Amino acid sequence: MTMTKFKLLLFVGTATLASSPLHAAPKEAPAAEVIPVEMTEPDYVDPASPEGRAQAKAKMQKEIDEAIKTVEKIFGTDKLPAIAPAQLALAQQTTGALVPPGSLEKMMDNLYGKLFRGLVGELGGMSDLMLSYKTGVESDKIAALDAPSKEAIADIFDPHRKAREEQIMTNVKPIVSEVLRDLEAPMRDGMANAFARKFSADQLTQMNGFFATPAGSAYASEWMALQADPEVILAIIKSVPPMADKWIDRAPELENKFKDDLPKEKQLTDLSDAELTRLAGLMKVDVQVLKEQRDLYNSAEDYSGSDDWSAGDAAADAAAAAADATMDGFDAGYDRSNWSDADREKVEALEAAVSDATAAAYEAEAEAAAKARKKLGLPNPAE
Repeated sequence: MTMTKFKLLLFVGTATLASSPLHAAPKEAPAAEVIPVEMTEPDYVDPASPEGRAQAKAKMQKEIDEAIKTVEKIFGTDKLPAIAPAQLALAQQTTGALVPPGSLEKMMDNLYGKLFRGLVGELGGMSDLMLSYKTGVESDKIAALDAPSKEAIADIFDPHRKAREEQIMTNVKPIVSEVLRDLEAPMRDGMANAFARKFSADQLTQMNGFFATPAGSAYASEWMALQADPEVILAIIKSVPPMADKWIDRAPELENKFKDDLPKEKQLTDLSDAELTRLAGLMKVDVQVLKEQRDLYNSAEDYSGSDDWSAGDAAADAAAAAADATMDGFDAGYDRSNWSDADREKVEALEAAVSDATAAAYEAEAEAAAKARKKLGLPNPAE
C-alpha cells in the first residue's frame, strides 16, 4: 500500500470515529560572562518504527492527561461527592439498556454504507476536485459530466480503484469496530455516573421499567444508532445556513456593542506614575523597574512609527547575524558539555549564589525603601 493510501486509510478511520457521540526558575549566568548553549537537533525517529510509535503513544498520553486535568479543573468533576452504591446500580441498569454491547458499532453502520464509502471515493480520486487536479481541466466542467464518464476517467488513472477501495473498507472496518467496542464500557460508566447524579432513584426505576417493556427495549436498542441516521444528519446540515445567517446578520450589531460599550484594556504605557506606584506595591517590586519598562515600550512605539523603522530593523537583524557569527566561532571550551562534572558543579554553585545574592539585594532594597517612607511620613504604595 502506498503512503498516500495509508494516510487515506488513517484519515477515513479518524473521520469516522470523530462523528461518534513549578519547576524552579533557571539560574542566571554572571553578567560579565557569556555562556554559549549548543543547540543540537534531536535524532530523527521514523514514525513507523517501534520507537516512533512509542513516542507517538507517549505524546498522546501526555496530552490526554493534560486534557483530563483541564476538564476536571473547569467542571470540578474530581471534587464531586461519592455516589451511593444503590443509586449507581440503578443508573448502571439504565445505561446498560441504552448502550448495550454493539450499539456504537450499530450506530456507525448507518455511516459506513454511504459516508465511509463516500469519503473513500472523494479522497481516492473520484471527486471533481481530484480529477481537475490530475487533468488540469476546470472542476466545473468535470462537474457537468455524468457519473459513468467520471467513473471511466477515474478508471483510466486507477483501473484497480474499486478493489483498492474495497481493500480499505475491509481492513479499516474491523479496527473501527474494535475501537468502538473498547469505547462502550467507559461510555456506559460515565453515563451511569451522570444519570445517578441527574435523576432520582424513583425516576431511574421508572426508566428501567420502561426499558424492560417491548417498546422500551426497542427504543433503547435503536436510540443511539438513530443519532447517525442519514435523515437526522441531513436535517442538521440543512439547519446550518439559517443559524449562520443569524450570526452574519447580527455581526455589525455585536461589533458595535463590543467596540463602544467598554473601554479598551490598559497597557503599561497607559498607566500614570501614581498607578505605576500602586502596581509596584502590589507586585512587590521597585517602581523604577516598571517606569523603565514603560519608557522602553514608549520608545519602541515612537520608533516603530518613524520612517527609520525599516533601517533600524535591518540594523538589528545585522547585529543579530553578527552575534550569531561570533557565537559560531566561540571558544568550544565554554561549551559546558565539554566540562568535567566537578567544574560544572562549581560554576553552577557560583551562579546560584549570584542569583540568591541578587534576590536578597532586591529584598533588602525594598525593605530599606519601606523604612525610609515610614520615617519620612510618605504613603506606602502597597496600602
